[in-house]
Amino acid sequence: MPKFQYQARNMSGQITSGEMDAANQQEAIVRLRAQQLIPVRVAVGNKPASSTAQTGFFAPKVKGKDLQVFTRQFATLINAGIPVVDSLKILAEGLRPGLLKDASMQVKVSIESGKRLGESMGYAPNVFDNLYVNMIKAGEEAGILDGILNRLAIYMEKSEKIKSQVKGALTYPAVILVVALCVITGILVYVIPKFTQMFTAAGKEPPALTQIVVNLSHSIIERWYVYIFFFVGIPVAISQYIKTPEGKKIFDQIMLESPVIGDVVRKSSIARLTRTLSTLLSSGVGLIEAIDIAAKTSGNYVIEQALMRCKESVTQGKSFSSPLGKEKAFPAMVVQMISIGEQSGTMDTMLGKIADFYEDEVEEAVKTMTSLIEPLMMVVLGGIIAVLVIAMYLPVFTMADTIK
Repeated sequence: MPKFQYQARNMSGQITSGEMDAANQQEAIVRLRAQQLIPVRVAVGNKPASSTAQTGFFAPKVKGKDLQVFTRQFATLINAGIPVVDSLKILAEGLRPGLLKDASMQVKVSIESGKRLGESMGYAPNVFDNLYVNMIKAGEEAGILDGILNRLAIYMEKSEKIKSQVKGALTYPAVILVVALCVITGILVYVIPKFTQMFTAAGKEPPALTQIVVNLSHSIIERWYVYIFFFVGIPVAISQYIKTPEGKKIFDQIMLESPVIGDVVRKSSIARLTRTLSTLLSSGVGLIEAIDIAAKTSGNYVIEQALMRCKESVTQGKSFSSPLGKEKAFPAMVVQMISIGEQSGTMDTMLGKIADFYEDEVEEAVKTMTSLIEPLMMVVLGGIIAVLVIAMYLPVFTMADTIK
């Protein structure tokens, strides 16, 4: 009888793992359910089964596009009158092996054990975040699950569009910088030493600029490990520091105050949080809970803390726009439109209009940032290359004058 490695959740949501003898996978699943365990993954062999709860830097992640398509298809199936369990089964069968497929099966098994859809999705937080789970719960309570799923799909589509625009604006300069760094390093390591031999053979003292470049070349060749640490070790150390609460706070503040990037970061964060608030409020989620979720999904520590301070005021019975107007992170237009939405009872609509406006602003800001960064980088890198070329040919010009 084969051995099955399994991972399952108990009734409190904790992951347990082990192995058991069973005739087939279905029998192993039945035996786990009899022990009041929710199977996460059951597999034959000696390797431990993977879990949707896996965390860490190398933990598998679900692509935003895949989750968006899953949500859209889920909404279509629910709208067609297919039960939730059957819809999840159909979706899981059509998915490639991976985290999303495992999470779908886990949610299906949890629902079959008597739990609701929103609660079951909460057991896979690295696939379905707080925003997703709370909107599903609101859809279940209101009986409009298909509509909520459609709203989620639209929200994810817009959110992914903003992310791709920002990433696209930063990718091109980063690639240019890396390529230029490699070219400059190649010149200093392989080309400059050849010219140095020529200078030495001529018996002439090289000009000051040439001597500086030659010294830099020798330094890179002899102490290459120092430069590798500087260009690789320090960025890795900084990235690890940014992951800490204090590091993220400082990094987000610097990003907001940056002269070129800060405008894009601010507008993208405002677009994301207003879209989140609009989606949650229109789905029936309370304002206080919506603010809490939107703060966590804003992507910027400064804006997150500003929203949490506003939440404290709202819990005391004050309006949302009043404390928001005291925060420097939010433009006056955003505060005024939210105030109008509060007075007219159409805050979700106003927040949606703000999100539409700032999504367009992000697109324009990305284009402006790209148009500024590209020529600036070309000028800087071209200047560095020009200095290296001049430094190499100055001795040649000196020798030519001597010969004349």
